[in-house]
Amino acid sequence: MVSWGMRPATPPLEIDPGQRAILEKLARSQSAPHREVTRARALLLAAEGLANTAIAAQLSVSPASVVTWRARFVEEGVSKIGRVRSGRGRKPEIAQETIDEIVRLTQETTPAGETHWSCRSMAKEVGVSPATVQRVWSARGLKPHLIKTFKLSNDPHFEEKLIDVVGLYLNPPEQAVVLCMDEKSQIQALDRTQPSLPMKKGRAGTMTHDYKRHGTTTLFAALNVLTGTVIGECRPRHRHEEFLKFLRKIDREVPKALQVHMILDNYATHKHPEVKGWLEKHSRFHLHFTPTSSSWLNLVERWFREITDKAIRRGVFPSVPDLITAIEDYLNAHNDDPKPFVWVASAESILEKVSRGRVVLDAITN
Repeated sequence: MVSWGMRPATPPLEIDPGQRAILEKLARSQSAPHREVTRARALLLAAEGLANTAIAAQLSVSPASVVTWRARFVEEGVSKIGRVRSGRGRKPEIAQETIDEIVRLTQETTPAGETHWSCRSMAKEVGVSPATVQRVWSARGLKPHLIKTFKLSNDPHFEEKLIDVVGLYLNPPEQAVVLCMDEKSQIQALDRTQPSLPMKKGRAGTMTHDYKRHGTTTLFAALNVLTGTVIGECRPRHRHEEFLKFLRKIDREVPKALQVHMILDNYATHKHPEVKGWLEKHSRFHLHFTPTSSSWLNLVERWFREITDKAIRRGVFPSVPDLITAIEDYLNAHNDDPKPFVWVASAESILEKVSRGRVVLDAITN
């Protein structure tokens, strides 16, 4: 008997156990796109035998969408469930010529009277929305609001010194300790003119913009590359006399059986005749100098950034002794749980990068 006006029931969607596991995981996801989660839930309901109209009503989508998802699943499985087919979605509204012009202006020009472009100034110049400019910049990794400092070393022995220092990091000698040493000079004991307000919900901690100066100190520090521990002490000045006292401190604290390889910069006090005389009498000490304008090669600079951020910049110091106490407290806490900074860049990769920088710099200056 023929049934007129009746559509046959849609059979349950066939899903194997592996596909079901993937769909169930996607249906529970809190981070996947909403459309993908809805599609996964629809397919699971279809596998239970629910009609397309019932699935559409339950998930607040159209029955046509459910039919399309089922057909695509039968054809493609779960491998392309998150793919948006070509030809679908909103078409781009900005011409390629406009995109190229935004990129060119960003990289090669600046707005009148200003040092860099903003989204609004570029949008006004090109005749698009600020959001469009931001999308173009984000897609190409352009960040005109940011700037980083750099300087290429002019040291005639740059390559030789670089290979020497990096070699100590990547292949340290046996029966030896490698120390990165430097002075952090002129650390100011700054006291605020009024007490700071504590942090509370909805408000950051505060401190006055003005301050009182109560003198300075210099921190001598030697970072053990292997262990991350730091030998340090504060001195009122950083002449060769203070450097010699710090060398003696290192000599006392490093076991006598170990050679001492020290990485440091080209500061004049490090090459003073009296320092050289002391080193001749203490043959286990070997100094390795970084190239000029290359403080980034000395790992202790990374530790200086840590102590500045965590113990000095936001500190309140009514006197130099208070500042020294804070530095010593941080030093002791760090050495109780030291974490070394791991150097990974090879000398070859650095030389290649510097070489590219010189090519660009020469092109600009010439």
